Amino acid sequence: MNNVLKVAVIGGDGTGPEVVAEGIKVLREISKLENINFEPTPFDIGGDRYLKTGVIISDQEIEELGKYQSILLGAVGHPDVKPGILEQGLLLKLRFAFDQYINLRPVKLFPGVETPLANKKPEDLDFVVVRENTEDMYVGTGGWMKKGTPDEVATQVALYTRKGCERCIRWAFEYTRKRNNPKGKMLTLVAKTNVLTYGHDLWWRTFQEVGADYPDVKMDYNHVDACCMWMVKNPEYYDVIVTTNMFGDIITDLAGILQGGMGVAAGGNINPEEGGTSMFEPMGGSAPKYTGLGVINPIATISAAAMLLDQAGFEKAAQRIMKSIQIVTGTKMKSQAAGKMGYSTAQVGDLVCENL
Repeated sequence: MNNVLKVAVIGGDGTGPEVVAEGIKVLREISKLENINFEPTPFDIGGDRYLKTGVIISDQEIEELGKYQSILLGAVGHPDVKPGILEQGLLLKLRFAFDQYINLRPVKLFPGVETPLANKKPEDLDFVVVRENTEDMYVGTGGWMKKGTPDEVATQVALYTRKGCERCIRWAFEYTRKRNNPKGKMLTLVAKTNVLTYGHDLWWRTFQEVGADYPDVKMDYNHVDACCMWMVKNPEYYDVIVTTNMFGDIITDLAGILQGGMGVAAGGNINPEEGGTSMFEPMGGSAPKYTGLGVINPIATISAAAMLLDQAGFEKAAQRIMKSIQIVTGTKMKSQAAGKMGYSTAQVGDLVCENL
């Protein structure tokens, strides 16, 4: 296997550069231990530059980023930039530009991390959400009529294609098979087929047809509202969930709180095709009030770095990072909350390196 790992690095806004620095630190250390030729390249993209230049990201930068297999992103969100501008102009733009049609969200409770769910242990919270990442409400189809008047009409169209549904669902079946849950391989489709009778009927029919190719995987279905209830009541029920872009956006935030908060939740925007560019990030925001204080939790970013390694084919290195993270959360850190960890941001990164 090619042992070269070229990573584009976007620190982004607020505390993003601080947590990304720890992700890079851990990637450097594991690369030494696993004989990986790690080559990070920084890109100055974020709110500060946008305020100075009016440019979020240029076509030339997108072309340059496309030369990398992986992007590690810190955070998007600047207090002086109107919400939505950076998110749409950077996050969504990169997802669509690189056709990152899989959003992968592992939901795992680490040892020593508190969950708001009573009497639930790490073995009870260990499932994965596969969210379709390039369709639904997020394609930007819609518009206004008589905007700003009492008669205003606004439309926002949820767009689904057979191709988009099938490639996401098939990837989820393959992932469920690979994950090989010892409790049994099960893929749960989360939708709202009783109300959204066009687009979600397409999802349902595609799920049934693709599922016929995977007789070893149990097929399951939840309405999204029922899923939100069962995820809280019986999270141990789930193995892998596959869902639409909009519903995936919502239920993964619920899942993030269940696993201990956004300080530990990581995700990947993945283009699984040969030569595709994927992007990995912590789920927490830029947390501007903590910028420069060295108190923000880097665990989610380090987890995202492990996901990056796994997707790039360095599975053993990824597993070593995840094991080290669990040692650090279980035996070292006092809390996952900013300023209450018992260590600085950099010290947490050091601890993960020491336990690799």
